[in-house]
Amino acid sequence: MGINQLVMNLIEVEVKSKVKEFETIRKRLEEIKIDKISEEIQEDIYLERYDIEFAKNDKAFRIRKITKENGNNTVITYKGPKIDEISKTREEIEIAVEDGDKILKIFEKLGFYKGGFVKKTREIYKFDEFIISLDDVEGLDPYIEIEVDLEDDSNYQESITQIYEIFNKLNIDSCFERTSYLELLQLKK
Repeated sequence: MGINQLVMNLIEVEVKSKVKEFETIRKRLEEIKIDKISEEIQEDIYLERYDIEFAKNDKAFRIRKITKENGNNTVITYKGPKIDEISKTREEIEIAVEDGDKILKIFEKLGFYKGGFVKKTREIYKFDEFIISLDDVEGLDPYIEIEVDLEDDSNYQESITQIYEIFNKLNIDSCFERTSYLELLQLKK
């Protein structure tokens, strides 16, 4: 009743780049026949606890509310530390929940507190198994992320190479960023 039994435990291979604007990228995506599959608003509450210190240990724990045309859903995500120096590749465990407000109250009762908030509008495109996201993050410049989820024992280096090849197809070859949106927003304060 409260928790969906679908739990995903994967390696998320992700690279993102700051861009000047989205229109040129949208045109290029259309030229190479990559279609937009959805658009959504994501509101992320990052949780912390004094005895765990996720951010200081290159980890993240968040509750994400996703709003789409066809409804809302909420996902709890744990992200482990990054495992290389050129991407944001890391372990990711996710579970869908029915009531984000109640789960937040439960975590607060367990000693967690709100460590940060990120809100973005995300346009989502799909190219083979890769997800391409145009992220309009409140308080930041535009970003594009390309990611793929792999099984835990997968070789992720090949996926990183393929992600950079997609960036090349989109004529993006610089401004790559390993810092999270939350950290980028905190740096602006």
